[in-house]
Amino acid sequence: MSFKDFIVSKDFFKNLGLAVIIVIIIVFLTLLWMGIFTRHGQSRPVPDLYGLTINEAEKIVKENKMRFQVVDSVYTNIVPRGCVLEQKPESGFRVKKNRRIMVTINAFNPEMVKMPDLLELSKRQALALIESSGLEIGKLNYKPDLTVDYVLEQIYHGKPVEVGDSIQKGSVIDLVLGKGLSNRRTPVPDLIGLGMEEARNRILASSLNIGTFTFDNTISNAEDSTTAFVFKQNPVYNKQTTLQLGSAVYVWFTTDLMKLPVDSTMINISDSLLILNN
Repeated sequence: MSFKDFIVSKDFFKNLGLAVIIVIIIVFLTLLWMGIFTRHGQSRPVPDLYGLTINEAEKIVKENKMRFQVVDSVYTNIVPRGCVLEQKPESGFRVKKNRRIMVTINAFNPEMVKMPDLLELSKRQALALIESSGLEIGKLNYKPDLTVDYVLEQIYHGKPVEVGDSIQKGSVIDLVLGKGLSNRRTPVPDLIGLGMEEARNRILASSLNIGTFTFDNTISNAEDSTTAFVFKQNPVYNKQTTLQLGSAVYVWFTTDLMKLPVDSTMINISDSLLILNN
């Protein structure tokens, strides 16, 4: 039988039909296997655990047919002790049933550190030492003295604190600094476009205090604040405005670039902010 005769014969169509049936069965079994072993199409979003207690977070995770594990603890003032600070995968990420959700919580017992000796240091040296010691800088108070911007007193909870005293890591230390014997003033810094840490450092470097940090409705959690930048400040920056040492500067933050001033001479976006938005 010639090839031409074969492809029009009953045997050819019988074999062709059998091959099609076999292919369909293979495809069906493959899809069935994927559905059984990979639970295809059964993913679900990871719940938001931020700020919840361990018991609350674990209950929600189990209700969503996932597994819960505490992998680390750090001490911070962002959330209450024993509450979830970070989670992996992040909330909203779609995962399969029984996926392990790993969280970092705020430690129950804060780490203790020794109070460093800040007396007679310059403001810049004192700020650097406070940060390297795991402490936070609080208010800068000024009083007349022969020195300018040198530490006269170190204050913890409103009282002088002795060098070597054990205090909680992350505690706020206020400083009393000399302002000279004249009514010394300092220029208002330009903060527009700066991130939170850069704005804070520039205010302190100008011998001023942070009045308040206010966040608009584009910032709802700690993660948002890492990409936020200043869109408004009071007093407003200009080259002629000066303030007395220790005066307060009030700052507003957003993640909305449209809120930045239109005047390009007022925009001072940091390199880190530009990188984050590229």
